[in-house]
Amino acid sequence: MTSHTAPTGSDTSLPTLDLQRFYASSSERRAFVAELRKVLYDHGFFYLTGHGVDPKLIADVVATAKRFFALPLEEKLKIEMVKSPHFRGYNRAGQERTRGEQDWREQLDINTESAPFEIGPDTPAWRRLQGPNQWPEALPELKPLLLAYQAEVTRIGIDILKAIAAAIGQAENVFADIYEPQASQLLKIIRYPGRDVAETDQGVGAHKDGGFVTVLLQDTVPGLRVRTEDGVWIDAPPVPGTFVINTGELLELATNGFVRADVHDVVAPPAAVERFSVAFFLGSRPDATIPVIELPEELKRSERGISLDPLNPIFREVGQNQLKSRLRSHPDVARAHYADLLASEQSV
Repeated sequence: MTSHTAPTGSDTSLPTLDLQRFYASSSERRAFVAELRKVLYDHGFFYLTGHGVDPKLIADVVATAKRFFALPLEEKLKIEMVKSPHFRGYNRAGQERTRGEQDWREQLDINTESAPFEIGPDTPAWRRLQGPNQWPEALPELKPLLLAYQAEVTRIGIDILKAIAAAIGQAENVFADIYEPQASQLLKIIRYPGRDVAETDQGVGAHKDGGFVTVLLQDTVPGLRVRTEDGVWIDAPPVPGTFVINTGELLELATNGFVRADVHDVVAPPAAVERFSVAFFLGSRPDATIPVIELPEELKRSERGISLDPLNPIFREVGQNQLKSRLRSHPDVARAHYADLLASEQSV
């Protein structure tokens, strides 16, 4: 029987894992799973190679994202997020907040392309998040390109979830019941202006991601930092051909803290420099409730429990978590479309 000894300690740089090893020989797979288990316990961040995404698709996504941000402001504002009750669309720099402070980046958010949910008097408020995306008329090629990319990073995210399941001594499909038949697929294309434009050096404030796993594509400019369990900040600069992967709060909930959703941020780039990235957040179905997975005894002894943050409560009800995150991050959209919740103090 394979040992599941819990690792200890943390590194000063992010490791690199090759996803192809998970589908290689049994010995190579075991070695990969053991390395992944250590990363999951330390801080949940790593560079991923062997992901199988066509480099041309990656290059086209980055180039087209840059073309979107270069559009005249009036074109981007045609799909401003405040027009969408589903929190889809464009945000100017300074419109999103982390822990109440402005994030200095502009971005376009899309999620699973779908029809609005039929809302009745007893429908949970988080059902209002479901709906269509907003797409720029001036750049019609963006929609098929981002949807193709979204499908690819969804595949990667699910592959990683299977590997994580193996790393914590479970069947590969242990999470399938809470993401099938349709996972949450939040995708952001992001531009960070330089500090000569930004009103703060906070590209994105220190936070944890709320889903299962994040698949981050960085262009060429650094800025991402990861905080380890013992408070050390690790720089995570771009590495060509890789994604940065990190674990989110759903995995912390499911493993009672063996897998940690760790804090990270983005520092605004220097003056006259732009930073571009594409972030994908794979999450559960919104109607799911996250169970506590029974880990093997040798891993269970290393469970740390759920991290408590009074400014960011974590709920096992996924829809509640998703709505909480959106309302706090985008107060203008909350005021425009969720005033009833804000007035009754039922926003979470």
